[in-house]
Amino acid sequence: MDPTGNEPQRRYRWKISGTVQGVGFRWYARGLAEKAGVCGWVRNLADGSVEIVAEGTEEALRRFEGMVRTGYLADGIAGIDRKEEPPTGEFRAFKIVF
Repeated sequence: MDPTGNEPQRRYRWKISGTVQGVGFRWYARGLAEKAGVCGWVRNLADGSVEIVAEGTEEALRRFEGMVRTGYLADGIAGIDRKEEPPTGEFRAFKIVF
């Protein structure tokens, strides 16, 4: 993370499928986001998947995704789709959206 805040910000949207609802995945993702230093949100989708939108430096976002892919709930993940979007700077924290 760039302590001066001058490093360019990126924004990713992930759709995570598998056994990711009813297992505490949103709280897990929030904790990982805080450790990785990214801001945004996570929510359940009607199709049983989870959606995450996060902003941060490229390094922080890659670290976050790596933690999601290898953490203790990773065994329940069947797939992760990531799309890059233009950053908006709207986030100040990482939240669970209900």
